[in-house]
Amino acid sequence: MKWKFAKYALLVVAFGMAINVVDAQTRKKTTRNTAAKKKASAKKTQANVSDANLGVAKQDTMVVKAQPKDPIKMDTIRKSLRNDNAIEKNLVKDRTPLSYEHIREDDAIFREKVWREIDIREKINLPFRYSADEDNGNQRFIAILLNTVKSGEVTAFDASIDDRFTTPMTLEQIGAKLAGSCDTIMVPDTEKDPTLSKGIMKESVVCEEFNMDDVTKFRIKEEWVFDKESSRMYVRILGIAPVKTYFDKNTGKELGSAPIFWIYYPDMRPALAKYEVYNGKNFGARMSWEELFESRFFGSYVIKSTLDNPYDQFLKQYISDGVLRLLEGENVKDRIFNYEQDLWSY
Repeated sequence: MKWKFAKYALLVVAFGMAINVVDAQTRKKTTRNTAAKKKASAKKTQANVSDANLGVAKQDTMVVKAQPKDPIKMDTIRKSLRNDNAIEKNLVKDRTPLSYEHIREDDAIFREKVWREIDIREKINLPFRYSADEDNGNQRFIAILLNTVKSGEVTAFDASIDDRFTTPMTLEQIGAKLAGSCDTIMVPDTEKDPTLSKGIMKESVVCEEFNMDDVTKFRIKEEWVFDKESSRMYVRILGIAPVKTYFDKNTGKELGSAPIFWIYYPDMRPALAKYEVYNGKNFGARMSWEELFESRFFGSYVIKSTLDNPYDQFLKQYISDGVLRLLEGENVKDRIFNYEQDLWSY
């Protein structure tokens, strides 16, 4: 009896020890898992703090990019916040140029190209210099050209290469041609020599600024075509180019002139239809610039043509006298006019 009691007691003790061991192992695993979780959480928190600090550091050290310099500096267009007219002008906004009449190649029995120059200092061409500001910007014709180029409505082509619209120009290239170059000159150093008694000088960079009034000429490239189907002579403007005149800096003598860029005229017709030409006699009867060019309401003189010109030269290249060049230009006009007149019998 005593032996059986001792045996049961040993079994109870052994069972209790086993339970204690299992419980201890479970607690150990739980402690390890909790410690691991705390460690992972601490690492994650530290990583988040590091990322936040890095973001703050990036924000603190962020380089503010300077605004790019405008290569073609123009006045800001300021639109009227109230109607600036006694009537509401809405027709000009809806103007669109009329489409050209199609001319078949087989029907064009006569074709000649003519290059002209428009001197806006002539009285008939003074509307090209109208310098007032309206809702669509400055009304000088050179300002209209530059605004359409800057807005991307038309493409400017390099005039120093050719006049066949082969090489587009960037705004930076146009700005460089308009503003000219920069020179280094010596000026008095007022910091080291406030009284200018010591004669201390320093170098200073002076850059020319573009003035729209300096553009006094425009060049036009056009083609005269006689259509036998309609028995009519047509003239189609192909391109327009502002011309810059160059002067000697020392003597002020005119050295010559050259076009700055070419614009394909058919591409610009929609834009020109929305700009009105100055009319000093009746401000209510203003035509669009597209109508002015199509109706030939401008004065010009011929500087080059394809008539009897196998060497593709300008008139000034083989005629040195200015008066004789003007007479030769009038001769080109007469020959084109007489070709159409000679086709008829009266």
